[in-house]
Amino acid sequence: MRSEDGGKPDAAVVRDALGVGVAVGLSGFAFGVTSAGSGLTLLQTCALSLLVFTGASQFALVGALAGGGNPFTAAAGAFFLGVRNAFYGLRLSQLLALPRAVRPFAAQWVIDETTAVALAQPTRRSVRIGFTVTGLTLYVLWNLTTLLGALGADAIGDTDAWGLDAAGPAVFLALLAPMLKTTTERVVAGIAVVLGLGLLPVLPAGVPVLVAALAAPAVLWAEGRRRARTGPAEDDDTVREGR
Repeated sequence: MRSEDGGKPDAAVVRDALGVGVAVGLSGFAFGVTSAGSGLTLLQTCALSLLVFTGASQFALVGALAGGGNPFTAAAGAFFLGVRNAFYGLRLSQLLALPRAVRPFAAQWVIDETTAVALAQPTRRSVRIGFTVTGLTLYVLWNLTTLLGALGADAIGDTDAWGLDAAGPAVFLALLAPMLKTTTERVVAGIAVVLGLGLLPVLPAGVPVLVAALAAPAVLWAEGRRRARTGPAEDDDTVREGR
């Protein structure tokens, strides 16, 4: 069935949304195992997925706690990673135009994946379908696989021996890499990696990720200075690629 306003067929939107929801939702198993292996209880692990529901922040939190970081520092790192969702919400609120009573519930699903699917749609109807199907699929699968991962952690045994401590960063990088499309974004990511890894041996767990976050404003400031000197269109990936 094609959208009434001539947009993308509903079935195609649902198919794309399900693909993203299922693919990412299954990685909740890695979070469940990693969280349980880091010392969090089953209840704490499941509560994180039910209430926080933003994978990068969840992995950052349990990773910092596993490394012996201060809980407040770990929470601060997770918070700053999750702040980006507030900016997604500003854009999605215009595209979705949901009734006021529904907005608090929809806000729980404002994450990288739902935003990406929604922004790829040509009409409001397809935006709403993409956002809803992606959010529902991902929320259900992420929480289910989190529970299974946490329950299976005891059967797996020592998660360090299996290398599952690397599961969180691996999943996060897999989600992040395709989003780095411009030179500015790649520079920010590169500097953040250098800062994070370079400071890891000398700062308490959880603090390096906070320092690495400074890469974004620093690069944006330098980019603004460069454009002021050379003009906005010169050497701009976005202009060259027509985005």
